[in-house]
Amino acid sequence: MDINTTLSATEKLSVDTTVNSFNKKLDAELREGRVASHELGKDDFLKILIAQMANQDPTNPLENTEFIAQMAQFSSLEQMTNMSQNFEKLSVMMHSSEAATMLGRTVELDVGDTTTNGVVEAVSRGQNPQVQVGGMFYDMNKIKTVYGY
Repeated sequence: MDINTTLSATEKLSVDTTVNSFNKKLDAELREGRVASHELGKDDFLKILIAQMANQDPTNPLENTEFIAQMAQFSSLEQMTNMSQNFEKLSVMMHSSEAATMLGRTVELDVGDTTTNGVVEAVSRGQNPQVQVGGMFYDMNKIKTVYGY
């Protein structure tokens, strides 16, 4: 049995039409302020799995063990993704907490070619917390020395 792997002109036109339609939809979403995701999610995996099963060679179908292995890989990937997101949230919380402990403390900041000293007057929270010294905000990584109370 010989399998033909080339597309006919009709099939190429169908693929081109589908791709162009998808690109137009994506472009419209971007103009509406939505951000396109370049990552595959759970729904994408299931769509690929369904397409794989629908287009498999009937003389050599997908083995049950292969199907179960793919589902196990998907489950593991999903759990790793969830853990990664939770670790990122934990990291943000720890950095924000570290910044909060700087309130009222005297710090020495490395600002380019010079250093400056001052008392931390305020802190900002979030992904990249900052400390306010002398009315200006500095990234936490600029702190060179922290002095006691």
